[in-house]
Amino acid sequence: MSATTTTKPNSSTDETLTGVVERITYHAEDSGYTVAKMQVKGFRELVAIIGNFPNIQAGMTLSVKGYWYDHPKHGQQFQVKNYTESKPATLTGIEKYLGSGLIHGVGPVTAKRIVAHFQLETLEVIENQIERLIEVPGIGKKRVKMIQPIEKSVIVIVDDRDVEYDYADLNEVALAWSISIHKSQGSEYPVVIMPISMSHYVMLSRNLVYTGLTRAKKLAIVVGEKKAIGIAVKQGHRRQRYTRLVERLKNP
Repeated sequence: MSATTTTKPNSSTDETLTGVVERITYHAEDSGYTVAKMQVKGFRELVAIIGNFPNIQAGMTLSVKGYWYDHPKHGQQFQVKNYTESKPATLTGIEKYLGSGLIHGVGPVTAKRIVAHFQLETLEVIENQIERLIEVPGIGKKRVKMIQPIEKSVIVIVDDRDVEYDYADLNEVALAWSISIHKSQGSEYPVVIMPISMSHYVMLSRNLVYTGLTRAKKLAIVVGEKKAIGIAVKQGHRRQRYTRLVERLKNP
């Protein structure tokens, strides 16, 4: 790949990009789904990154792992599977980071003043010697008390234990509301709750119910309509699949 272009072929092979978040195009507070533009070294244009970021701000320095794909409407994008955050290493990155609203009481103008005074030591001062902000022209004691870094961690309850995660590590946590029987094959769980309904009655079969129930180690609970369960139990034969696979193999 040339160092002066963003052109990439569609690929499912994972790559890692490191850069600075320039702007947030879209961010859903509830799910963390985000569309952002990132400045990556070696790329002339900003790279569009798509993924779940619980907390993302302009100015963040991220290492994102994922793959390229072409969106039919928006063009080339980088789908992020996971990421890590590191502190901004340049004055411009630090200024953008502070002015993004990440720190209460610091806007773009104040961020510029702070960075101009402390240079590359800015983040160290804010994290460990925040009282030194009084050295910055235009910032008094009253203003310093208003400036507080936003808490960047969240408590997740796991098996009755409180586990603290940094926002940068939240991509390791995934909500598991449900899983299909197909995906559960080969796995076992202490408790299985299996809903059976008429909404997809053509898929019901004895094998499906058997596979779902045998995933449970201790307890299996079936929730659903009696009619649907009856249909599933009676459907013991294997259905013919009309895929034309044989014909395609014979006549490629």
